[in-house]
Amino acid sequence: MEQRQLTCIGCPMGCPITVTMENGQIQSIEGFTCKRGETYARKEVTNPTRIVTSTVRVAGGAAPVVSVKTAQDIPKGTIFACAEALRQVVVSAPVAIGDVVLRNVAGTGVDVVATKAVAAAM
Repeated sequence: MEQRQLTCIGCPMGCPITVTMENGQIQSIEGFTCKRGETYARKEVTNPTRIVTSTVRVAGGAAPVVSVKTAQDIPKGTIFACAEALRQVVVSAPVAIGDVVLRNVAGTGVDVVATKAVAAAM
């Protein structure tokens, strides 16, 4: 049997969780204090995903970059491909919060959106 030790990120409690697996199957999950902990642990050991945050360049903006994030979590294995794709992106000002700056990042089906507004340069 294999045991994986996790720290839950589902809520501020940060519970230490132990997942026991055998032949790639979850046998038990212990240590969580809320349902989110069990859900997080199950997903983390079978299909880990992450929200990616970054910045992209802005042409003609009052700021040179704008903060962005994936609209949903993406498979952990695609994070580097996502980062590489974002390095190539340049958006034109003005940029509004929620504007899609890159569609279907790294073939995940998830868009990358602006998390800050950037006005056009005066």
